[in-house]
Amino acid sequence: MPATPLLVVPFREVRHFGPEDSLYFEAIRVRASQHQWTIPAHRHEGLHQFQLLTEGGLVGMLDGERHVLKAPAAVMVAPGVVHSFVYEPDSAGSQVTVPSEALASLSAHSPAIQQRLSQKLILDEAALGAGLADCAQRFAMLGEEFMAQRAGRAEALQSHVILLALWFLRHQEAISGSGRLRASRDTLVQRYRGLVELHFAEHRPLGFYARALGVTADHLSRVCRATTSTSALELLHARVALEAKRMLAHFDLTVADVAERLGFDDVGYFSRFFKATTGSAPSVYRDALAAGLAAAPRRVAPGITDGERRD
Repeated sequence: MPATPLLVVPFREVRHFGPEDSLYFEAIRVRASQHQWTIPAHRHEGLHQFQLLTEGGLVGMLDGERHVLKAPAAVMVAPGVVHSFVYEPDSAGSQVTVPSEALASLSAHSPAIQQRLSQKLILDEAALGAGLADCAQRFAMLGEEFMAQRAGRAEALQSHVILLALWFLRHQEAISGSGRLRASRDTLVQRYRGLVELHFAEHRPLGFYARALGVTADHLSRVCRATTSTSALELLHARVALEAKRMLAHFDLTVADVAERLGFDDVGYFSRFFKATTGSAPSVYRDALAAGLAAAPRRVAPGITDGERRD
């Protein structure tokens, strides 16, 4: 069953009121009300989006994960993340969209920051805590500079958005742990994710990854759980399931084809694995995509030709 092509919104459309601007600041109420408080599933390539919800609430879908948020809440949407929002009527707040290259200086010498910038971040009221006032002030200062027409405007906006992105990164660090131990754990998990990216379709046991990283399988799983709240095996299974979702969403492949490409000898075992990992059978997931009840994850699977692409 053909999947609906996923909308990719370029920056020139985001900043339609000011085509010369290097970023775009807007009130949530303005754009959301224009779309009957529903922003359909789409993605941005090469763009970061920062959002602060100060009134009302929303239900957001980000790469297939559902988040129900009441104000105050803050969200960082990374490039390529498929996202949609359904707002409560009269919700309010601010949103900033910026080309990711404007944040390049933050990660130029830090792979850890680069990785954190590549992931979505959702902060509810409890996670915001005492940082809410600081976050609101940063959005307000950026918005005030955006609306003004003063000398050095472009440079000031660049500085403000860097500080805003840093606020998100620091708050992310504050709520998930800090210090040298955290950095060491992050590095090990990053290396593990890198190996998983290379070998996830080979059905390697966890011991293979642990040996390659110079640790025991138990230690690797403990660090993954401490850093991500997910075991090493669960991370591996989630990566396989994500690739399966991408194949089901973007390519004209049968469930058996997907199972074979991901190294499963038995399509029945693959279907059971997919359901246990994602909560629904492959055919049910594909039907949900066609009905607009699920969002397709970003990126295409390696090794599939353009002729097989759905979108």
